[in-house]
Amino acid sequence: MANPMSANSFLAALVREGLDVVQVGDWRDHNRNHKGPWGPVHGVLLHHTVTRGTARTVDIVRKGYEGLPGPLCHGMIAKDGRVHLVGYGRANHAGLGDDDVLRAVIGEKALPGDNEANTDGNRHFYGFECENLGDGDDPWPAVQLEAIERAAAAVCRHHGWNERSVIGHLEWQPGKVDPRGFTMASMRSRVGDRLGTKASGPALPAPKRPKVSLSQLRHAAETNPQMKGTPVTYAGTRIYEAALVDEGLLAKRRLDGHFGTDTKDATSRWQERLGYRGRRPGQPADGIPGKDSLTRLGAKHGFDVVA
Repeated sequence: MANPMSANSFLAALVREGLDVVQVGDWRDHNRNHKGPWGPVHGVLLHHTVTRGTARTVDIVRKGYEGLPGPLCHGMIAKDGRVHLVGYGRANHAGLGDDDVLRAVIGEKALPGDNEANTDGNRHFYGFECENLGDGDDPWPAVQLEAIERAAAAVCRHHGWNERSVIGHLEWQPGKVDPRGFTMASMRSRVGDRLGTKASGPALPAPKRPKVSLSQLRHAAETNPQMKGTPVTYAGTRIYEAALVDEGLLAKRRLDGHFGTDTKDATSRWQERLGYRGRRPGQPADGIPGKDSLTRLGAKHGFDVVA
């Protein structure tokens, strides 16, 4: 357990590690602390941005977008290796993740598979977004990979953590695929070499993409809203709801696995975002997942659709 370092200490740690740091606006005081506490902190979470162009990327991670206000990280690591500091404190980067993964990070042990989204990661992780399209083809320049290594090591060095305190978003939240283009095992190895703490143990397999059944999800959407309480009739609903939360369409407190009216309304808004409407003029989309809308949500948020 560790209290977050001060903003000035964070800056100093990055500079000591040999990084070229760019301070953006009022980054020291730009945060989401009014939404809840930041800390205790337990690790470093890495992401890719799905964007191109440093200036545009910095603007997005600093301000956020509709449904997900910024900052979306503490530092954005550009392709040229510079680290742009955009916020400090609670940031909208980690979302809800697996409590078993958090316990492993705290214990600096090998990670279990992430199969739940039940724990607030924004409270417990430093976050670095890394400029990359995340399509598997966009290259990761050597200078950028070294900067990622140095940034993660800087935080770990300050807190006395080893490289197992560094994880990827895909290891924290079901359905996530980032960072894509390098493995977290290779990055942890680099961080361990830099810190001199390299932990022993087998390399972890790449996490499998979760699957969501269209037929079972549709059944939940058609039956759950009429049920008393919040029964979970299909476990895959949580994976689906986590994607809606990330889209800014569903409140995090409604990520409960019950396909209630809030989830149905969020589905309707997603369908309308894709251009779907109700059968009559002015009628909203019906909020029952269809193959196209579900497949497009899964492609964006890292799950596969099955029958």
